[in-house]
Amino acid sequence: MQLLFDFLPVIAFFVAYKLANIYVATLVIIVATVLQVSIHWLRTRRVNPMHLVSAGLVLVFGGLTLAIRDAAFIMWKPTVVNWLFAAAFLFSLLPRFGGRPLVQRLMTTSEAEFNLSPELWRRLNWMWIAFFVVMGAVNIAVFHYFDEETWVNFKLFGMLGLTLAFVVIQGFWIAAQARHDGSPVS
Repeated sequence: MQLLFDFLPVIAFFVAYKLANIYVATLVIIVATVLQVSIHWLRTRRVNPMHLVSAGLVLVFGGLTLAIRDAAFIMWKPTVVNWLFAAAFLFSLLPRFGGRPLVQRLMTTSEAEFNLSPELWRRLNWMWIAFFVVMGAVNIAVFHYFDEETWVNFKLFGMLGLTLAFVVIQGFWIAAQARHDGSPVS
């Protein structure tokens, strides 16, 4: 359910694009992202940092897209978001930033508790770094080498599909590593 909530602005962008154009879709994603952050805050009384980063970038890149009437700005946004997430996961490994992998912080604050060794948490964190870097690069390739409609379709189906596939693969990896490591997985 959370994953659907996270992708709701992208879905709204896709629908608006199919019904109108890239500029209407950009306005829709700006509104949907602000609503997403607001709804999350109203439900939990806290702001999800990933939503906040995405919202800030949507406002900047979407605003530039609308002001300058150049769709390239909104097309760069997924790359910038992915690379910022990669940087956050990378910096989380440094002692100055806590030294505990960001993926571990995110996954051990949820209802499910995953007990992996510190080395396995670091490995998983590196997998996420690689995933975010590759997703950013693939986004650039798609918007540079394909038409706008193909990019919009990729933004929803490609990015969502690749993210879901990565999460499923990660789940199998965690289960296999936890069994091998002897740590319980709840």
